[in-house]
Amino acid sequence: MASSIVQYVVVRSDLITTLKWPLGAVIAQACHATTAVMHLFKDDPHVQTYLSDVDNMHKVVLAAPDADALTRLHEALREAAVDHKLWVEQPEDVPTCLAAKPAPKVEVQKYFKKFKLFSVDL
Repeated sequence: MASSIVQYVVVRSDLITTLKWPLGAVIAQACHATTAVMHLFKDDPHVQTYLSDVDNMHKVVLAAPDADALTRLHEALREAAVDHKLWVEQPEDVPTCLAAKPAPKVEVQKYFKKFKLFSVDL
């Protein structure tokens, strides 16, 4: 069952391309969001299964083009009762990343299909 559980992470790509954030700062946003969602849902059975084999965790990191796209995803997930954490960087109050709670891929994949894999040209 652990192999069918996936965690989706969606990071704003414009933080790098338009806003010129350092790559390390953008990576930190994803780390904040994934840590927060794991803490928030630490007792969830899917999270427990996901964490039971840390050497074989499956994450998919995707790119949202901007804050509006990330916010729309957040609202869609909230309406569908899909557990997640929208990370909003403080004190700037800037939404930067969204991490979904690890869940069976077949249950959550459809919400993330419109996003492309996150990539950066270094």
